[in-house]
Amino acid sequence: MLIFIAGLLFFLGVHSLRIFAEPWRERQRARLGAGAFKGLYSLLSLAGFGLMLWGYGQARLDPVVLWSPPPWLRHPAALLILLAFILVAASHATGSRIKAAVGHPMLAGVKLWALAHLLVNGTLNDVLLFGSFGVWAVLAFRCARQRDRAAGTRYAVTGWGRDVAVVLGGVAAWAVFAFYLHLRLIGVQPFAFHG
Repeated sequence: MLIFIAGLLFFLGVHSLRIFAEPWRERQRARLGAGAFKGLYSLLSLAGFGLMLWGYGQARLDPVVLWSPPPWLRHPAALLILLAFILVAASHATGSRIKAAVGHPMLAGVKLWALAHLLVNGTLNDVLLFGSFGVWAVLAFRCARQRDRAAGTRYAVTGWGRDVAVVLGGVAAWAVFAFYLHLRLIGVQPFAFHG
């Protein structure tokens, strides 16, 4: 569990520089140069992510059960995850109304992803993982929206075609992940039916 917590803190710590240390981050970026800063940032992120994944896998071998979520919560969780996939798709589509309305759909999607997983997972390692990502996403979203307001940022809208593509792309990615990849990558079948 300590490796998992260390990886989680390391990964989220690196991704929290804009929340808690924006001036320091900007000084380091200027000192190192944009390319070197991005490279170091990526390297540290990957190290934290690797530790987090390895530690999480170890923690799953001997889980501490805090509660047993009722099976019916899988349905609202699936809906939240579907919306999260649509938001993540919107984060890559300049000109969509969804991106313009939300501003930072990737962070909003992470919030929904975390909430959905908290609904259906009751082990200590799951609460730590999804709870930490949820809190981080709330803080990062708030910080990003404040930066947008301070800079007067407006997101352009180019037409409904972008929104249709975002929704269709998000639904398709959700279906592939929910019905195929989740079991193969995570080891859990989200739609396992018990009769």
